[in-house]
Amino acid sequence: MTQSNKSISPLRQRMIDDMTMRKLNPKTQIAYIRAVKNLTQFLRRSPDTATAEDLRRFQLHLVNNGTSRTTLNATITGLRFFFEVTLSRPDALTKMSHVYEPRKLPVVLSAEEVARLLKAAGSLKYKAALSIAYGAGLRASEVVHLKVNDIDSERMVIRVEQGKGKKDRYAMLSPTLLELLRAWWRHGQSQRKMLPGGWLFPGQNPINPLSTRQLNRAFHLALHAAEIDKRVSLHSLRHSFATHMLEQKVDVRVIQVLLGHKKLDTTAQYTQVATGILREVKGPLEYLPPQQ
Repeated sequence: MTQSNKSISPLRQRMIDDMTMRKLNPKTQIAYIRAVKNLTQFLRRSPDTATAEDLRRFQLHLVNNGTSRTTLNATITGLRFFFEVTLSRPDALTKMSHVYEPRKLPVVLSAEEVARLLKAAGSLKYKAALSIAYGAGLRASEVVHLKVNDIDSERMVIRVEQGKGKKDRYAMLSPTLLELLRAWWRHGQSQRKMLPGGWLFPGQNPINPLSTRQLNRAFHLALHAAEIDKRVSLHSLRHSFATHMLEQKVDVRVIQVLLGHKKLDTTAQYTQVATGILREVKGPLEYLPPQQ
């Protein structure tokens, strides 16, 4: 994407223009270009000459080489854009098909484990950042791109601008979280790390936000310090938020809005890991008449 126009073929440039017209995310554009590049290397000729049978052989080649389901489906999506949009040749894709990806239940932390994790955070800055990931159910990228003015203490909400899917939404702001954020803001101000109207969690240079990589590293350091051996990631704090809200009997449709999920089915998966709800359900044996 950073190459000069002289080194880009007309075909690739047309695809780039097609993606630019549709305002596709830069990372998505890179992934789509990579998919076409890999097809070109497999064919050893221009990708626009590929037939349906060529694409069938390419998918078989990827499967035989151990390509994961996720990568395989991402490649097919990129090629679908290339053939359907750039080349206007949807017929070429008739022998390619996405593969089923088994849905795995998310691993969540208990409330006690979350408390230990936050207590083990290396600094007030990271404690506040990890607390907002859990306390508001935000994604890592959403946390690091928050600005000071996104915290609305009057309405007790957090404005999330351009989250996943390029959509704005509001997340919840609890009194406990607000007090912690205020403590971090006062500390950051005293250290001259906060710019007026700037990032809530600035990086080493206050002009730039904290990176997701730095936040992820802080999460794993806290996880180790708290002696939690579950196989979890920073995103697990978001999973834990949704699960714990369900266990507190918050309506799943409210949680859907707070998480910014497009489909209710995505949010409903947490009902399968909300063990607090399962413990309250009485099994059919409990309703049988007493045995003599």
